[in-house]
Amino acid sequence: MDFSLPEHLPGLLAEMDAFIEAEITPLEREHIQYFDHRREYARTDWDNGGVPRRDWEDLLTEMRRRADAAGWLRYGLPSRFGGRDGSNIDMAVIREHLAHKGLGLHNDLQDESSIVGNFPQVIMMDRFGTDEQKAAWTEALITGERSMAFGLTEPNHGSDATWLETTAVRDGNDWIINGAKRWNTGVHRATHDLIFARTSGEPGQARGITAFLVPTDSPGFTVPYYWWTFNMPTDHGEVVLDNVRVPAEAVLGEVGHGLDVGQTFLHENRIRQAASSLGAGQYCIDRAVGYANQRSVFGKPLAVNQAVQWPLVELQTEAQMVRLLVYYAASQLDANHHMEVSDKVSMANYRANRLVCEAADRAMQVHGGVGYSRHEPFEHIYRHHRRYRITEGAEEIQIRRVAQRLFGFGRR
Repeated sequence: MDFSLPEHLPGLLAEMDAFIEAEITPLEREHIQYFDHRREYARTDWDNGGVPRRDWEDLLTEMRRRADAAGWLRYGLPSRFGGRDGSNIDMAVIREHLAHKGLGLHNDLQDESSIVGNFPQVIMMDRFGTDEQKAAWTEALITGERSMAFGLTEPNHGSDATWLETTAVRDGNDWIINGAKRWNTGVHRATHDLIFARTSGEPGQARGITAFLVPTDSPGFTVPYYWWTFNMPTDHGEVVLDNVRVPAEAVLGEVGHGLDVGQTFLHENRIRQAASSLGAGQYCIDRAVGYANQRSVFGKPLAVNQAVQWPLVELQTEAQMVRLLVYYAASQLDANHHMEVSDKVSMANYRANRLVCEAADRAMQVHGGVGYSRHEPFEHIYRHHRRYRITEGAEEIQIRRVAQRLFGFGRR
């Protein structure tokens, strides 16, 4: 078995690093308040619901503009969208590499922002949109002219999506939507919200749920507040839909088959997010090892103590095992239908997310008091990546998916 990376990747990563050093790092240094100990406060509009500050988001927009001009932003997209047809193994290696570089403008996961973009909405639109929808949305999603929040989770329903209570009923050529959504990430700046509502069937049935592209300025569409979270700023809105009227053209995909839309790009998203957690975890391990080697306590390096060595050895071993699993799952995604390897993706995702939390916590411990401070990045890494043990499919849901394959239940 060959464990080496595809031959084009090492050179590609070197080119990417050169671009970051030339174009992104200088821009980051000009706005260092967003990346040093002031990052949470500088990024957050505390008097406006805790949402991201506009100047911070403008900086991210400039980063993406430069990345797009240099040919990096669309790397993972098909060539027909200006991309380079990047494979899943390409994207996994790239995402790990960027996260392994630490916090920076090149790859800020708090905003899902990177010089190499992840565009699930573009693939969603390509697979399910009408010709008119594709013409209006595809390029606009890439450039940011249009943006789409994701309205699936509800106050009373999260992973149990087939039990959602939001409804949509016909009224002539229109649909009228009523309900509520929670954790609508990015809705503060979104032009539209992809709202999933039951249009037929019974609670618990996958059929009968439809996806609607709802303009966020529609009458009856309100965001009463944003949830303040462990990691700020927050862009996770609570949304209320009170007799929101949309035309039939707002339906994305087939009526009654909205969950097919929602599941699009699911496994690609999860493996890329797992790779990012792996990279951030390796960064924490490396920083802890470096500090232990140079820090002198009681007249000798901190690293000579087995109480320091052994936990980091365990984490390094775990990182290597997770790396092999991430690469394997990504390569299998490139070779097979995504449902055939969904258990491997779930394994990689939940183990990588646990790894980064444990690595950030250990890095804090090794660094002592300064590790707990905001002058080191570990608290930020922990607080950010902790969310992925809940979002993107909670780790319990990921484990359940593995159990379905392992024990042979839940198949249709």
